[in-house]
Amino acid sequence: MESPYLSQRERRRYGRQIMLPGIGIEGQEKIRNSSVLVVGAGGLGCPVLQYLTAAGTGRIGIVEFDTVDETNLQRQILYGSSDLGKLKSVIAKQRLEEIALLSKIEVFNIRLDSSNSGRICSSFDIIVDATDNFEARYAIDDACSASGKPMVHGSIYRSEGSVSVFNYKGGPGYRDYNPQKDRGSSRNPSPGETGLFGVLPGITGTIMANEAIKIITGTGSVLSGMILVFNIHDNTFITYKLKTHNEITTDKQFNKSR
Repeated sequence: MESPYLSQRERRRYGRQIMLPGIGIEGQEKIRNSSVLVVGAGGLGCPVLQYLTAAGTGRIGIVEFDTVDETNLQRQILYGSSDLGKLKSVIAKQRLEEIALLSKIEVFNIRLDSSNSGRICSSFDIIVDATDNFEARYAIDDACSASGKPMVHGSIYRSEGSVSVFNYKGGPGYRDYNPQKDRGSSRNPSPGETGLFGVLPGITGTIMANEAIKIITGTGSVLSGMILVFNIHDNTFITYKLKTHNEITTDKQFNKSR
């Protein structure tokens, strides 16, 4: 950034959030000086990317190797019919630059795994897990644990979503919540197999973006050591506390599909 201070244009663009208690000019400067890596630009990643960009996040990384398929359009709102067959990472960058003011959008057209997660995550302040498979989640968690970076995690299944923040200020990690096991296939059931309300990833991703902004600005209560689980079918929102020794306060499993 050329100046550590907000320009008049930035003050106009972000005025509604600047006026919030706890944000102000200082909080907006924190957002502008922050960097967030979003792994996955699908159903969860699309709203995360849109709201982080709209909030004025200074540097945003997108890790995504897939192309746009017609079945994605029900929920992956960065893409349209004219984008079919094109790289999601490239299209997402183009769309985000239309709403960005000073945000720098970087693309990593690659599948994140244990061989590259440390390198890719190293230069970002916060890592957002918007993936749909266990291999990537463990790789992100390991990279965040090794570097002391917070990991904002979200997952969805039919009408149920869950959000948590791992490795935040020494808090529990994803492996504490979901210890690695021999799962056979590392991919969650796909929406094509189980069905999915299209609005669910939008709600879940918006909450994930909110957690990232709270971490950046130091405001609110961060979902560290907590699992927020909600169901848009019956309008229930429940927060579970993550216990020690790899247990949580319920025997339900919330690691679902993107």
